[in-house]
Amino acid sequence: MDVRLDGVTVDGILGGIDLHAPAGEVHGIVGPNGSGKSTTLRCVYRALAPSGGVVRLDGRDVAATKVRDTARHLAALTQDSHVEFDFTVTEVVAMGRLPHRATPERDAAVVAGALSRVDAAHLADRSFLSLSGGERQRVLIARALAQEPRVLVLDEPTNHLDISHQLAVLALVRGLGVTVLAVLHDLNLAAAYCDRLHVLDRGRVVRSGTPEDVLTPDVLREVFHVRAHVVRHPTSGVPQLLFEHPAVNPMEVGP
Repeated sequence: MDVRLDGVTVDGILGGIDLHAPAGEVHGIVGPNGSGKSTTLRCVYRALAPSGGVVRLDGRDVAATKVRDTARHLAALTQDSHVEFDFTVTEVVAMGRLPHRATPERDAAVVAGALSRVDAAHLADRSFLSLSGGERQRVLIARALAQEPRVLVLDEPTNHLDISHQLAVLALVRGLGVTVLAVLHDLNLAAAYCDRLHVLDRGRVVRSGTPEDVLTPDVLREVFHVRAHVVRHPTSGVPQLLFEHPAVNPMEVGP
């Protein structure tokens, strides 16, 4: 499913976001804190109505689409996903089936499959509130997968995960064959798993392109205020960043 943002504005936060993610591609949104990354995603999954511009899924304005219809096609993992009641893990993941009208047998199979895909099948009967932060994150990703989305919106999906599960989750997401918009803070992971990157700064997209085109020393210095060397990964060939050490004061990084 094709995702397009045309001139999306949120007063005081976004100054007109233009972004296109063709069907089946994985697109990363990166940028410094406060640049508008999460706000952009909120406009896509309808938690926030933009004050200007339009978000389209396969050419249809999401604002003119029924919420249930959108939920059948789009799933989101947000930074503020909370479950405050003592549900089991299976019950939490089953919430992802709410937009659908399937048989109990079908729902149970999808839930079990989603848990297995994130290496959490052994947690099925556990209380969600008893889990560690990393375990909770994997269960919430499973809930999103249980929606069987054609568009997956992820806000810091590797948050709380150890390195093994970070790699496993991003490899899983990449292999789904759906359109993905993901906010990622780790630029090396973004380069390894995204087809294209969109760099936000002060509420605007300042650079879009392949990781190789986007993750340049100039962009890193101008947007992130860091100095870095760009090298090739020895097996995949994707760009990887080596940041200068010792760390310098970002405010002192100049041209």
